[in-house]
This record gives sequence, structure tokens and C-alpha cells, in this order.
Amino acid sequence: MAHEFDKDYWERRWHQGRAGGFGSMAGHPPNPYLARETSGLTPGTALDAGCGGGAEAIWLASHGWHVTAADISSEALAHAAERAAASGALERLQWVEADLSVWSPDAQFDLVMTNYAHPAMPQLEFYDRIAGWVAPGGTLLIVGHLHAPGATGHEHHPPAEASSTAAAITARMDDMEWEIVTAEEHRRTLTGPDGRAVPVHDVVVRATRRR
Repeated sequence: MAHEFDKDYWERRWHQGRAGGFGSMAGHPPNPYLARETSGLTPGTALDAGCGGGAEAIWLASHGWHVTAADISSEALAHAAERAAASGALERLQWVEADLSVWSPDAQFDLVMTNYAHPAMPQLEFYDRIAGWVAPGGTLLIVGHLHAPGATGHEHHPPAEASSTAAAITARMDDMEWEIVTAEEHRRTLTGPDGRAVPVHDVVVRATRRR
């Protein structure tokens, strides 16, 4: 079944998820790729496009980045703000309620990242859109769901329209404009709310915008 991933969809998901769910909804730590892919970068300005529960945005702010964290869901942002209150990094966080399929920031950023975000537009076009918000010399970091044939659309097997591959993402990047640093696909196992092992298939792409 196709998903629209509009505001109503995400408000429902977050309203249900705040009571207990998976990943950032349940207060889990940021994804493991964030620290690895940003450890060599000098903290500056960052945009978390589709910040959800704020795990990644809070982590960045706690490590010296000045972060604009945007999401379409007011429920998600309320949850994120609650988590941030205990982080000690509130002065480096700005929360923005926005539909990323139409909203644009008023400045470019040293780092633009997105972590499993699914807006109300085609997934690859979303990645194209946020890439334009990276400042010259800056970094684009995409962590998404890896496309798996036969995916059911359940929580950790997202439908085709919400997933991609490393090759599909990097094929859209002009070599004259981007230097591809990371283009990987991973399979890992997490523990679900019921204690069962849950396989998660990830795609990770990091690129530097040439000056």
C-alpha cells in the first residue's frame, strides 16, 4: 500500500509512537553512522532535515554544532524538545516545524543531514532538494532505508517509495559538484520493544560539496 507521508500521517505516527515504539520514538540513541561520518568535521552550522525525535540533532549540538532541526510533525518536535531539555545543548538547537517538500532555509549549512526521513515527495527528489542547502565545502550526509525487493511497508521494511540504494543516490550527484566520501549499504540488528531481534537495512551516503 502506498504511503503519502503527509503531515496527518506523521502526526498519527508520532502520537502513537511517543507512548512506546522503535528508534528515536522510544528514546534510543542516534544511529551509529552519525559519529563515524562527522568525527573528522569541524563543528559549524547543521541542518537535520526530518529530525523526528531529535536524537541526531541533539547529538550534534552536544558536540558543538549549531543545529537547525526541521520536521513536519509537531508531535515529533515536542518529543525532541523534551529530550533536548536534559542535553545541556539547548542554546545550539533551533526547532522548526516545516514541510520539507516546500520549505527552504534562508541560508546554506556546513552540514546537511537526513536520517530515515520520508517527506511527501519522491525520496530521491528529496535528497536532491536538501543537497542544494549544503554550503560550498560542506557535507551532505544521508542515512536512509535500503531498498529491498519484496518489502512489505511494515515499520522496518519500508515501501519502495521510502527507500533507496547507494548507487541510485550517488548517480544523481554531478562529479564536478560533489566528492563522494561514503557510499555504503549495511545490515544490522536492533532489539525491538518486545525484545525480539529486528533486522535493519541501511544506506549511507556522505558527500562533500566542492568549492
